[in-house]
Amino acid sequence: MNRFWSARCLLLATVFGSLPMLCVTAAAQRPRLSQHGSVSQQIANTKVTIEYNRPVARGRQLFGSLVPWGRIWNPGADSATNIAFSTNVQVNGQTLEAGTYSLWAEPQQDRWTMIFSRAHPVFHTPYPAGRDALRVPVTPRAGEHMETLSFYFPVVGGKKAELVLHWGTVVVPLQLEVP
Repeated sequence: MNRFWSARCLLLATVFGSLPMLCVTAAAQRPRLSQHGSVSQQIANTKVTIEYNRPVARGRQLFGSLVPWGRIWNPGADSATNIAFSTNVQVNGQTLEAGTYSLWAEPQQDRWTMIFSRAHPVFHTPYPAGRDALRVPVTPRAGEHMETLSFYFPVVGGKKAELVLHWGTVVVPLQLEVP
């Protein structure tokens, strides 16, 4: 009889003792609020790849509130958004050497500055001052509501393409041209 109860107590201790571990494992497997995304595009002989984590608007006021006007921001979440070019490119008419960069933005109501930083990989805050490879002015435009931050190429042809950052109703276009 003692052996029976000892075995039963051992079994119960084993089962209930591992419950906290099961809870930790379940919590660790919960999906992130900002899912990872990537997009690649071939433009002539150049490959462009963007790796980023995609925050969701969830009814929040985005620009001018969550993302303040005039403050440098990384368009993404968690790790900084990275963009890679396999060859030299022109971004809005300015030369950017082949390589991988973290991508930053300084939003204003009527004009944005997009910043390509040599600092990568880095966390999405703070901005790595003094590591800029290129800054380009961009005029944003209005678009349909995009719930989750997105980068995409709506126009690709020959040696030119348009890459846009789109979140909420704000569309920030970058004109790319390859040699």
